Amino acid sequence: MSPTPSPSAAPVAALPWWKYGHVWLLISGPAAVVVAGILTAWIAVTRGDPVVDEDYYRKGIEINRTLAAEHARSLAPALQARNHAATPTPDLPAPRP
Repeated sequence: MSPTPSPSAAPVAALPWWKYGHVWLLISGPAAVVVAGILTAWIAVTRGDPVVDEDYYRKGIEINRTLAAEHARSLAPALQARNHAATPTPDLPAPRP
């Protein structure tokens, strides 16, 4: 007497690859990178680069001078306070031993 096959032992028909969700999950990462690369290339080709001024060096020197002057002015009170704290005042009583 031969055993009767159980329903779980029946062969399962294989589904096509595109019907599995994990396949699309694996494909979506590289596909997103390709789309982003194409979009970046399109933006780079269609948008113009800004024109640099002819006298950019002179303007940069002027900006640096202006910033240096502002920086020196903004630190003046801090430098005075630091110098005042570093020098002892003679009118204070001497500390007790």
